[in-house]
Amino acid sequence: MDSPVFMQADPLIFVGVCDWAGIVRGKAFPEADSDVRLKKGVGLTHSNIMMSCFGPIYTTPFGTLGDLIIRPDPQMRIEVPFEGGTVERFYLGDIANTDGSAWEFCPRTFLARALEALAKFDLRVVASFEQEFMLTGVEDRPGATYALDSFRRQGPFGEALMGAMRTAGFKPDSFLPEYGPRQFEATIAAEEGLRAADAAVVLREMARAVAWRMDQRAIFSPMLEPDGIGNGTHIHMSLWDGSTPVTSDPDGTYGISERTAPFFAGVLAHLPALCAFTAPSMASYYRLMPNRWAPVHADLNTQDRGAALRVAPVFTASPEEPARQFNVEYRVADGSNCPYLALGAIIWAGVDGLARGLALPEPDAKAPLLPRSLEAALDALEADELAGSWWSPEAKSAYLTFKRAEIEALTDATPEEICERYAEVY
Repeated sequence: MDSPVFMQADPLIFVGVCDWAGIVRGKAFPEADSDVRLKKGVGLTHSNIMMSCFGPIYTTPFGTLGDLIIRPDPQMRIEVPFEGGTVERFYLGDIANTDGSAWEFCPRTFLARALEALAKFDLRVVASFEQEFMLTGVEDRPGATYALDSFRRQGPFGEALMGAMRTAGFKPDSFLPEYGPRQFEATIAAEEGLRAADAAVVLREMARAVAWRMDQRAIFSPMLEPDGIGNGTHIHMSLWDGSTPVTSDPDGTYGISERTAPFFAGVLAHLPALCAFTAPSMASYYRLMPNRWAPVHADLNTQDRGAALRVAPVFTASPEEPARQFNVEYRVADGSNCPYLALGAIIWAGVDGLARGLALPEPDAKAPLLPRSLEAALDALEADELAGSWWSPEAKSAYLTFKRAEIEALTDATPEEICERYAEVY
């Protein structure tokens, strides 16, 4: 049966939140009501935050009580038209109480509060997410790793994705064929604070939007099969004082300045707990294994893609470039995370390092192992007392319960089935 054709469509605009499961969920309203909705938002219930990546709410401390609102951020309206008259039209927003105050369980608020804590040290973070994914519909051929032939065979996808991101208000940086079969990577230029995480969310959604219109899928799941090639998300960060980059010092340990070294020392100190936010799926830990070009230790090194924190290379184009380009890459992350929780937790850990004046380890120091499972990462988060200060005890407890229920849902699944389940979602 043919779809009905209307003489006049009433445009809808979606407002959503990238939730604890890393999925953008929300509601749509008539675009004609935008002025009102920007003020009052759309309704939500407390238990929505406990919606698992697989769909069901397995457990919730909230029950059926309570009301919240998703409040659109006027600066995060995305409108990207595609051929055939279809449009990606949505807002990203925050979850707030009905009186307009911030809700402590909101992922975007979690990051915003971390940024406020960092600002007390007269620092701001500039970050970019490199995101790897598999693109279905592309023929896999031997020898296609990083190859022009692989780039060619993805067809118009890459250019459409870069165009969509530019139309959405972000600056494309790179698109490339990656190491694995049908694997690609896309990066957007660095943005400050909240907007860096917003960009990561929008890139995922635009990749899915472009692929869907090509009868394909962009799959960000960390592992499509237990012994396969992993999809990582690498978070590049630098710290700035106003308009001045302050992360670099050629004479500092690893080239990191004395002022900002405690930040990265804090990240290292809390890395086991951070894994619960940055690598938050059971499939994540099939990637974080030896000989996978992925981290297995809570370590820092220069230009080492096996390190948890990697001091990235600088390609100078002018005398001012080294300090502005210098950044540290966090590599213990993947596309099953919520970018707001991931970046927020990293910043909270860095703030603790600044507050305590932690020192970076010596280059020859032995680094502890990272958690080898999601369960171990959650245990590390629960045991990390300082991590409890990043949000309320109730929020921390709810998150631990939320992720442990996800593990319980996969109790009888084989590693292959676990990878399949996550690939269906991400």
